[in-house]
Amino acid sequence: MGNEEPNCDVARFAALLDFLDESPGKLAALIEGLSSAELRLKSSEDAFSALENLCHLRDLELQGYTLRIRRMLDESDSAMADFDGARVAAESNYNGQSPDPALEAFQVARRENVRILRSLTEQQLRRVGTLAGVGRITLRRLAEMMREHDEGHIEDLRVLRQRLERRRVRLSG
Repeated sequence: MGNEEPNCDVARFAALLDFLDESPGKLAALIEGLSSAELRLKSSEDAFSALENLCHLRDLELQGYTLRIRRMLDESDSAMADFDGARVAAESNYNGQSPDPALEAFQVARRENVRILRSLTEQQLRRVGTLAGVGRITLRRLAEMMREHDEGHIEDLRVLRQRLERRRVRLSG
């Protein structure tokens, strides 16, 4: 019985990494067929458009997760700043960007991060760092946080997509 728990943990982590690996495809499906205007439409002043969601995920992957993974592997108990997504979005004019390069950059960065995470030993997954606003986390916990963040944005895009489809029906009827 003692052997089942570690195997279960390994299986759960493998499923977590599979989810992370599939996120770019889920995002691509959620924005597929949206017009340029629909990609940039915001449901409220404070909400992200579909394109802003995509660009935010790209930037967090590159400027947040990639750096955190590297630092946690290379440094002992690294102190890591939070990623200020709202500030980066405001400074980056996400709605002025093109979706295809943003999606491709996210896909490439995510694929590499998942590859690294898959290659780590259990000891490496227990390496810690201190993330501002969160506290001490392990690399395993960072991967869980990535999934939680992805789930939120995938749900936001799913809801936005439904609203856009209802809007299309109203406008065509």
